[in-house]
Amino acid sequence: MTQNDRQYEAIVFGATGYTGKYTAEHITTGLPTDFKWAIAGRSEGKLTALANELKSLNPDRPPPGIEIAQLQKADLVQLAKKTKVLITTVGPYHKYGTAVVEACAETGTHYLDVTGETPWVYDIAKEYHETAKRSGAIIIPQNGVESAPSDLLCWALVAHIRGAMNVGTGEIIHSIHDMRASASGGTLATVLTLLDSYGLGDLAKAFDRWSLSVVPPPKQAYSKPLFEKLTGVRTVADLGDFLTDSIAGTTDTTLVHRSWSLYDGGKFYGPNFYISPYSRAGSLLKGVLMHFALIFGFMALMLPPVRWLLQRFVYQPGEGPTKESVPCIPVPYHRINSLTSPLQTSQARIHRIPRHRSRRRVRPKRPEARIRPHAFRRQHVPPHWYLSCRSCDHDREKQDVRARAWRWCADAGDAGCAVS
Repeated sequence: MTQNDRQYEAIVFGATGYTGKYTAEHITTGLPTDFKWAIAGRSEGKLTALANELKSLNPDRPPPGIEIAQLQKADLVQLAKKTKVLITTVGPYHKYGTAVVEACAETGTHYLDVTGETPWVYDIAKEYHETAKRSGAIIIPQNGVESAPSDLLCWALVAHIRGAMNVGTGEIIHSIHDMRASASGGTLATVLTLLDSYGLGDLAKAFDRWSLSVVPPPKQAYSKPLFEKLTGVRTVADLGDFLTDSIAGTTDTTLVHRSWSLYDGGKFYGPNFYISPYSRAGSLLKGVLMHFALIFGFMALMLPPVRWLLQRFVYQPGEGPTKESVPCIPVPYHRINSLTSPLQTSQARIHRIPRHRSRRRVRPKRPEARIRPHAFRRQHVPPHWYLSCRSCDHDREKQDVRARAWRWCADAGDAGCAVS
């Protein structure tokens, strides 16, 4: 059966759960009314009640189809054959997700989930990568906070740099500047049960920076400075001075590096590409405290009595914060890029320019000339090319492209920077 012969464009499996219900509500209110989709799960009564609830959100939309499927391979294969894309929100995925991936990989159905379970993703990538290639299925895990924002933003920056300057990307310093959110019961259950299924050796193998890469990783001498090793804090003036460990850092890193390997074997991103994820700390003391809190928190979760006790006091699967208690708050992600030319060893950095600085034109004498850093930089950085910003209405005229010298707009402010 080809993709064009499918009954639905998408099916949400697990639609009556906490995340599945939010997914169904988004499709109901945000996608075109002629979008053919269905909700799926194990209870026909719950699915019917959800369909009636969705009808009240958008009376102009035809109700979704209702599909009943158990977590058995035969049911899941029949479900996958009916749709072009299967979205599953049934977790923990290391318990209930493997059969869904297998069904999609075998039937050529595209797959999406919202997991953050890197050890499980490591297992399914090893097991079903070749099967999905043969069937034409596109398997995309980790489409929630872990790790869609990081992966998409990295790809967008890399693609723009490659298209505008035809150079590869070096380090991307990624910082979550603010996140006010609570985990759902399913997420908490995943965290508390993952350590029951995987040992320390399995976790270490899965959380290696390049564990999900489909090609040999680049030969990089990656090492953190001694100060960062001791305190967990990195100072980056353009990203709020003090950065510390991100709770999603290892999860984001492995998936972004997998994307690096899937695009032309790493050539599109560049041989020197890697991501360094952080969270904004605000101060040195807060950064150190956050760093050690994550370390000791993980060590505590290794103890079965601690996990048993926590399960009695947190949200249960299917539960979570209400919309009223968690307003829609944007999560700002800030980044700095290091660019590496395939013909030269000099590097470039993209960063935000303060509003009070005037614009400045930088003209190298020849394409291979090095450009001196701006005088206001508080620390020495390698020679770099300054790029322009497309976030405002000021003049964005490009300079000599062959010389790779561009014009900054000083009004970019906090909006971020990208080539016009």
